[in-house]
Amino acid sequence: MKSSAPGHSGKIVIYQMMVRLFGNQNETNKYYGSKEENGVGKFNDISDKALDELKKMGISHVWYTGVIEHATMTDYSASGIRPDDPDIVKGRAGSPYAIKDYYDVDPDLAVDVKNRMGEFESLVKRTHEKGLKVIIDFVPNHVARTYHSDAKPAGVHDFGADDDQSKAFDPKNDFYYIPGKPFVVPKGTNAGGDNFKSPLKDGKFDENPARATGNNVFSDQPGLGDWSETIKLNYGIDYQHGEKKHFNPVPPVWNKMRDILVFWASKNVDGFRCDVAEMVPVEFWNWVIPQVKKRKPELVFIAEAYNPKEYKTYLTKGRFDYLYDKVGLYDGLKRLIRNEAKADVKDISYVSQVESRDFPSRMLRFLENHDEERIASAGFAGNPWYAVPGMVVSATLSGGPVMVYFGQESGEPGKGKEGFGGEDNRTTIFDYWGVPEHQKWVNGGAFDGGRLSADQRKLRAFYSTLLTFCATDEALAKGKFLELSGGKDLNRRMYVYLRYTAKERVLVVANFDRAKVLKTHIVLPDTILSGIKRSDGKALKVKEVLSGSSFTVEDFTTGIPVAVSASGAAIYKF
Repeated sequence: MKSSAPGHSGKIVIYQMMVRLFGNQNETNKYYGSKEENGVGKFNDISDKALDELKKMGISHVWYTGVIEHATMTDYSASGIRPDDPDIVKGRAGSPYAIKDYYDVDPDLAVDVKNRMGEFESLVKRTHEKGLKVIIDFVPNHVARTYHSDAKPAGVHDFGADDDQSKAFDPKNDFYYIPGKPFVVPKGTNAGGDNFKSPLKDGKFDENPARATGNNVFSDQPGLGDWSETIKLNYGIDYQHGEKKHFNPVPPVWNKMRDILVFWASKNVDGFRCDVAEMVPVEFWNWVIPQVKKRKPELVFIAEAYNPKEYKTYLTKGRFDYLYDKVGLYDGLKRLIRNEAKADVKDISYVSQVESRDFPSRMLRFLENHDEERIASAGFAGNPWYAVPGMVVSATLSGGPVMVYFGQESGEPGKGKEGFGGEDNRTTIFDYWGVPEHQKWVNGGAFDGGRLSADQRKLRAFYSTLLTFCATDEALAKGKFLELSGGKDLNRRMYVYLRYTAKERVLVVANFDRAKVLKTHIVLPDTILSGIKRSDGKALKVKEVLSGSSFTVEDFTTGIPVAVSASGAAIYKF
């Protein structure tokens, strides 16, 4: 499918950023700090220079996370926005996945709140002018408990406005109800921390009858660990009676969601990352994606999917372009990077040979995103360099997209107890915060890496070299895959494969072993050797992409000599 950005002959390369955090230069980082105390990034902070630097890194698509308006403890009532009850908001800033108004952008992200949509539209235009494409989140499964659209087009009815609340389930309802029982705020809620004062902070929330919670909790008393700040949307499935499906006539939620997708497509976004796509019936995706693509055929739909047994269903029946490869590749690579006792490259082999063998170019690979632990965190690897072989495999195993998360390329460790986020090895999505190692690259808005250490600059150069190669190399984008045995010199922490076309071969060697340097010859099978035609009698020239070095092989039938450091990787092109 033709979805690469202009100038890209290779793979889709996605850069995910939390807009609220990306351009924030404030380094205060006070626990549960307000936006005034800790600062907040804006659409306008994502400057031409910032986008130029992403483009130079090989990025083709930017996933702007947290764009759509969500519930927050920050009071924007002076701008005509109804305040949210802090007792059902997680973090001072609030979760970007508790959508409050599907037809608006988040006021936090605007310099001029009244011109917030205009500032977003300018960002989209700026991004496109740099030859980059725009992805935003679509959150179809749930909304904030305080959902209220003040920006909806004429004739649009808010979710739940026409519901019969006396029924636990009705296919015509937008929500599920617990009749006769009011909602109970979960215990342990510390709305905004001890320093946050609000007349609405009283441990109560007026919702009667209670509505089912986003993660399929059909109770008036969800726990704090549930998605208690959200309400589950009703796509016509009666979960409490054998998951019976009521899709005819089409439930109101289906039409409302189609209209929301069309609205954002009209804002010139190029794709949607669809949150917890498997919690929404596949029949809905089968119905909605073609309708939206009829209006804008080049739109890209990415599903956050976690059940490998359903991958094929969501690609074929669900009509998604790409799926997350979390449970397969990511989990296996994490074990290898962490040097866990049971870690084995057989996990990679299983993914490539079994799990996604029939659709490798439809899997989106990554080592970091907003949900996962930072590589450099104590809970993951502790050292960003341990991820080099995993990142190379993520980026080159197939023709599907590869993604990095902002700060990953600077070795951001996700330290600090931010507020609701807590000390969890992640960069908070709930709180106002500065991201320290990333801020060294931002360098006061210069986006030149001026405050990075020599080691961080080297790390960033590795990512830049790898991703730029992915963005331009045809063998990685369209070539075939062949796993190579590598002989007796390889152990269960080492993996070798070839990506190749008729004209080009790319040999990838990943060494997850933290102690052993890999030095060997990789013998190519006869089927590959027969395709290497040499008429000039000269030696074969091989380039190692990551280091930029080259060497020649006089007799390539004896194999390609490889030397890969411990916790390292090499990419040989010939």
